[in-house]
Amino acid sequence: MSTVDEYDVIVVGFGAAGASAAIEAADRGARVLVLDRGYGGGATAYSGGIVYAGGGTPEQRAGGYQDSVENMRRYLEHEVAGAVKPETLARFCEQSPGLIEWLKAQGVPFRGGAAPSYKTSYPTDAHYLYYSGNEKAYPYVNHAEPAPRGHRVVAPGMASGRVLFENLRKSALAKGVRFVPLAHVHSLIQDADGRVTGVRYTVTDPGHRNAKRHKLITKATGKLGTWMPSVVAGPVERGEKLRAEAGVEAEAHAPAVILAAGGFINNREWVQRFAPEFVKISPLGTVGDDGTGIRLGLEAGGVTDKMGNVTAWRFLSPPSAFLEGLTVGADGTRIANEDLYGAAHGNVLMREFGGRGWAIYDAATWRKIRAQIPEQTKMFQRLQIWYLLSIGHKKADTIEGIAAKNGIDVAGLRRTVDEYNAGIRSGTGDPAHKDPSLCPPLERGPFYSINISADSSLFYPIPGLTLGGLVIDEDTGAVVHRDGGVIPGLYAAGRTAVGVCSNSYVSGLSIADCVFSGRRAGADAVTRSRVS
Repeated sequence: MSTVDEYDVIVVGFGAAGASAAIEAADRGARVLVLDRGYGGGATAYSGGIVYAGGGTPEQRAGGYQDSVENMRRYLEHEVAGAVKPETLARFCEQSPGLIEWLKAQGVPFRGGAAPSYKTSYPTDAHYLYYSGNEKAYPYVNHAEPAPRGHRVVAPGMASGRVLFENLRKSALAKGVRFVPLAHVHSLIQDADGRVTGVRYTVTDPGHRNAKRHKLITKATGKLGTWMPSVVAGPVERGEKLRAEAGVEAEAHAPAVILAAGGFINNREWVQRFAPEFVKISPLGTVGDDGTGIRLGLEAGGVTDKMGNVTAWRFLSPPSAFLEGLTVGADGTRIANEDLYGAAHGNVLMREFGGRGWAIYDAATWRKIRAQIPEQTKMFQRLQIWYLLSIGHKKADTIEGIAAKNGIDVAGLRRTVDEYNAGIRSGTGDPAHKDPSLCPPLERGPFYSINISADSSLFYPIPGLTLGGLVIDEDTGAVVHRDGGVIPGLYAAGRTAVGVCSNSYVSGLSIADCVFSGRRAGADAVTRSRVS
C-alpha cells in the first residue's frame, strides 16, 4: 500500500463543487488534495455551463435589466420551497453578484447583453444571458419582477460547461492544489471518537495500459454518455472494469474531508428505492454519479434527506412556438401551463400523470415551429427537432382523430381544447394561465401530436438528475450526524448534499449551488483543520 503525504484538506470529486472547495481552501493557505475517479469535470464539464445568478450582476446591467437581491430572493423562495433555511437562501442571494465575480477571478468568462425575446431552454451563441427558469411564468411571475439570471459561460456550441470547469481546474492547480485522477475513494478513515481523518482509495497509474484504454473510452463516450447513457452503457462498463483492474490501494490523511462526488442518478437501485416514479427517465450524469459520496457520508454516521427529489426535464422549446400547443395526459386533461420551465413541467408530468403525455398543435402553430428553427435553435437542438417534425409525430384532421391515434381519451381532450379556446376567445385568457403571447386558438386542422412521455423515444428522452443527499449544517457545510451534531472533519457540497436546488431545479441553479456550497465547505474546513 502506498500512502500519500498528509494534507490539510482532502476533496473527493473534482467537478464544480469540488474545484470551488479546493480553490477556497488553497486561497486560505491549506495544502489540498483532490481525488477524482475520472479525469475531473464531473457533470459540470458536460453541462450547458449555466450559472444562475442575480441581484444586479454586471451582465444583467449590461443588458439594461434591473434586479435586486430582494427581488431574486422573492422569486427563489418559491422555487427553493424550503429546501434550505430562509437565512441560507438570503445569504445565497446576497452573495450571488460576488459569485460571478469570483468565477471571473478564476478565469471563467461571462458576457452580458440583451436576453432572447423568445422562451428557450438554451440560447444560441448570440446570447449569454437569458431567462433560464420560471421567471416569466405563472404563478412565479406573481411574486417577483422577472429578470434574466441564466449566466452562460462564453464558449461556442455546447462547450460552456467544459470551459467553466477547465478554468476552475487551471486556477486550482495554479494555487498548488494536488489533483490525482483515476482515484476511487471507497472508505473514510475515522478515529475512535468518530472524527474523519482521511480516506482510503484505489488509484490507477495514468501510464498503465488499462488507464490509457480507459481514457480513450472516456473521451469517446463522455458527452453522449451523459445525455444518452444507454447507447454507450457497454463501453462505459468496460472502461470502469479496466480502471478497477489496474487500481492499487492507497490512503491519504487530513483533518478535513469534503465529499463533492455528485448525486446518484446512475445508481439504478437507489433510484428505484427512493424515486420509483422516475425510473423511466434518462440518467443525466457521469459514471461517478452513483451515490458513492452519499454512501461514504452515511457510513460515517450521516443522514440523508430529499432522496426522492429528482429533476426531470421535459423541455418543449426551442423553437418557442412549441409552447403554443397544449400538453395533456392520457385522460385528455391539461398537464400544466406549457411556458413553465422544463423541469417544472416535467415534475408534474412524472408525478401526477405517470410520465405519460402528449403535446397537441394545430396547423398554424406547426408552420410557425418550422419558421422559427433557423433563428432560435442550435445544431444539437435541430437534430431532435428534425426527428419530431419528420417521423416523431402523428397527424389527424380533427381533435377526435388525433386523440384516437394516441390513445388519449377523446371526450377529455375535446373538453380541454374547448375550454382553452373559449378562454382565448372571451378574453379571460388561458385557464392554465400561460402567457397570452403564447396562446393562439387551437382550432384549424390538421392537428399534430408529439409524444412527450418519459419513454417515448430514445431520440426524445426526458433527462434528469437527483437533488437529495447528505444533510449538512447550512452555516459550515459539515455533515450532520444522525444522532445529533455534526461529524467532525467531514463536509459535503454540490449534489452530494442537500442544497438550494434540492426541492426544485432551474437551469444554472445546481452549478451556482455547487460553487456556493463548495466555497462554504472549503472555507470552514480550513478553519477546522487548523483548530485540530
